[in-house]
Amino acid sequence: MMIRPWLLKYVSIGLVALLFSCKSDYQKLEERELASGKQVNELFLGLELGMTRKDFFQTCWDLNKEGVLTNGPTELSVEYSLTLPSGNPAKMRFYPQFEEDKIYLMPAEITYENWAPWNEELSVENLRADVVKLMESWYGPGFLEISDTDQSKVVFVKMDGNRRIRVFKKHISSVRVEISDLPTEKKLKASPQS
Repeated sequence: MMIRPWLLKYVSIGLVALLFSCKSDYQKLEERELASGKQVNELFLGLELGMTRKDFFQTCWDLNKEGVLTNGPTELSVEYSLTLPSGNPAKMRFYPQFEEDKIYLMPAEITYENWAPWNEELSVENLRADVVKLMESWYGPGFLEISDTDQSKVVFVKMDGNRRIRVFKKHISSVRVEISDLPTEKKLKASPQS
């Protein structure tokens, strides 16, 4: 059976159209927000994307003197005690990544203070839901739930212009939040490592 050239042309056009129409909700969100040109740099506690290393340390030092922040358990971490929307006390540990001496990524790990493997109320799934509610109270609603095809990893994502916020299970007892300047992050991933 011979395929006619004109038929092949229409089938090809149809396949291309199908591929472009199959963009995920996340891809559509990312494209829309990056195309908006909106610049949103707010993180938390007066910290911002694009803040210099010096300003980051000064802000943390000032908040430490006020008793808001303390040193975390490792050399490169800052600790913030907070109460999550559920009423459970938690610890948030964070330390930014810098590019050209400016913050472009703020990873944070949040754990319930009283977590124990036998305490189902403080499970990581409940913690993740609690952290998403906290992020919504800080940054507004609009978190999109994205799952792997096998449901092994669930990530909640929100984008405002250049700022992407991701919330996901990190460990049996902790949830990770990553707030990034997405254009800078993409640029770094695309450039070869030196």
